[in-house]
Amino acid sequence: MFEDLKPHIEELRKRLIIMLLTMLIAFLVCFAYWEVLLGVMIAPLEEALKQVPDGGSVIFTDLTEPLFTAIKVSFFAAFIFSLPIIFWQMWLFIAPGLYQHEKKLVIPFVFFASTMFVAGAAFAYFIVFPLGFYYLIQFGSTLYQALPKIGEYIGFFTKLMLAFGITFELPVVTFFLAKMGLVTDQSLKSFFRYAIVIIFTLAAILTPPDVLSQILMALPLILLYGVSILIAKVVNPAQKEDDSEQIVETDSKTDE
Repeated sequence: MFEDLKPHIEELRKRLIIMLLTMLIAFLVCFAYWEVLLGVMIAPLEEALKQVPDGGSVIFTDLTEPLFTAIKVSFFAAFIFSLPIIFWQMWLFIAPGLYQHEKKLVIPFVFFASTMFVAGAAFAYFIVFPLGFYYLIQFGSTLYQALPKIGEYIGFFTKLMLAFGITFELPVVTFFLAKMGLVTDQSLKSFFRYAIVIIFTLAAILTPPDVLSQILMALPLILLYGVSILIAKVVNPAQKEDDSEQIVETDSKTDE
């Protein structure tokens, strides 16, 4: 059994090495510009701080916090810039198990997977962060002065960016599941009521503990779920035809 798995393990090792080398090169480049990248990441927070009466400033309280923050910032940026290579290597790993016509989808997969992840991160950065940060800071500004720690903020920032990026991959995942015949538009429609519960639960877990941020994550996900239903309807319509044929055949046999 191990001998059968050995080629797959070697292939996985090869793909992981390429991903890690890509990440390492991107990390070294990003680390040289970590201050610029950090400025981009804290811009929504600084803008929110300017809008409260007493203002505030970003601080650090641990001597090692600036160094580890620079590493976190560089690593996260390196991950974003490496996404096309990462998705490409993921595809090459699963490609041997696909049909020849499915293997040709590598370029659309890499493009749309990368694009949807960036779209989710951009939605968080330009829509969710400004509104969410302003609400959270404004809520306590009458009693306290906002002095967010840079290390904690970057951890919070990257967590939300990853959460929105991953959740925006839903249409891409649906496309390939439908392509393999694992889901149809009918199955997605029947699962819709449960999907709503799951979406709001995920939004509550992944976003800050305020209703606004949760709604700002849940609503796009509901919209993306609707898009996924349309994608499944286009990609895998044969399932319904097969079901109709089976019903006709069953009725014919019953009449006989």
